[in-house]
Amino acid sequence: MTNPLDTAPGGELFSSYEAEYKLVQADLVSKLDTIPELHGEPRKAALSAAERALEEASELLDQMQLEKQNIPSDQRPRVNQRLRNFATDIDNYKRKLRSLSDEHRRSQHFGGGAGGRYADNPNDAERGLSDAQLEQRQQLLSGTDRLDRSTQRLRASQALANETEAIGASTLANLHQQRAQIEHTTMVLQESEGYVDRSVKTLKGMARRMATNRLITIAIITILVLLIIAVIFSKFR
Repeated sequence: MTNPLDTAPGGELFSSYEAEYKLVQADLVSKLDTIPELHGEPRKAALSAAERALEEASELLDQMQLEKQNIPSDQRPRVNQRLRNFATDIDNYKRKLRSLSDEHRRSQHFGGGAGGRYADNPNDAERGLSDAQLEQRQQLLSGTDRLDRSTQRLRASQALANETEAIGASTLANLHQQRAQIEHTTMVLQESEGYVDRSVKTLKGMARRMATNRLITIAIITILVLLIIAVIFSKFR
């Protein structure tokens, strides 16, 4: 079924963030469920990967919070509820990850380093990398991943802004054309009103002339009748 936000104005980018968030969320849950079964360096690497996934999920949630302002007001209550659920999930993931990290640190402390239960794999030691170097490398990789994701989101936002600008320019051009058409129609109406006014004046002049001619005709007829009566009267006198 089609998500209503995909067709709503301003909802397309929000839907893409939400779909990406759900993928990251599924990956994060899988990592958190796998960590208790790991020991030593694999467990440490899994914790770092889960931390990066959690940071990415938090960033996506922040992006959705920003894009929420572009969603129609009649759909915001449902969106707000979904965002609250996502925020609650992230809080739960943070607590679980913190608990797993504390457990890993305790196991490393009481395990006695390389001789303990959670000692690092000897193959990792052969790489010549200390724990501090591994952690620094993971932090650099995490920062690079976040930078790449932020760049991709900025590009997506820029593309959406360019598309919105193009739509605005097209709408502005259409409005300008409609304005020109309205102005032309107004001029035609004004010319038509001028023609109508002149026609009315002409008709009024013709009506006055007809009335004058009628009066003249009546006067002539009256004079003729009076003359006839006078001639007849003079003959019988």
